[in-house]
Amino acid sequence: MATLRDQTDKQFSNLQQSNPKFATLVVSLLAKARDFGDGRDAIAVGQPAPRFVLPNAKGEAIGLSALLANGPVVISFYRGSWCPYCNLQLRAMQDRLPDIEKLGGQLVAVSPEVPDESLSLIEKAELKFAVLSDKDAQVAAQYGVAWKIPEPILDHMRNDRGLDLARINDGNDTVLPIPATFVVSPDGIVTWRYVNVDYRRRAEPDDVIAALHELETNSKAQRRGPGA
Repeated sequence: MATLRDQTDKQFSNLQQSNPKFATLVVSLLAKARDFGDGRDAIAVGQPAPRFVLPNAKGEAIGLSALLANGPVVISFYRGSWCPYCNLQLRAMQDRLPDIEKLGGQLVAVSPEVPDESLSLIEKAELKFAVLSDKDAQVAAQYGVAWKIPEPILDHMRNDRGLDLARINDGNDTVLPIPATFVVSPDGIVTWRYVNVDYRRRAEPDDVIAALHELETNSKAQRRGPGA
């Protein structure tokens, strides 16, 4: 089975063939973003995860505290349903959702899209996990993964792809989350993370599941106590 990295590499290869000039620009802009350290302020492993309450695709309020009462939570920030790399990631996570839930984990995906757009995504991809709307990427900013998109990429979105981000994101057309995934323990501490300003690179489901397995193993050892 192809890894998520294989799938996203193929997606970018398609872009290189269809629009080589823009693909070259993307490589340059993302390298510059890495050089500037974009994403360096993301919540680190060992730090408390900022609590939030956000609407799901049906407009229902979903709070991190309530989720953590039932076990660890995997929080995945993505740019939007219009992003092919995001869709590859969400489908890959959907495929492994039974493994996540077997380890007691819950998965939520967060983007700046309004609930109506999120609902369309769920219907198209048949996602079985919560998709939350983070207006103006405010929660993404609390997690240190909000990113002001370079103008050349915004121009491509508007002119080449015809994307109306102001409509899709209810006014916000310049700030998107850096694709990032956090594993949060039931006591609210980040125990694993993947943050990469290069939106072609995403957390592999296998790595997320391994992090949940390690969390479960450590939790069982703590309950047994020393010398058990």
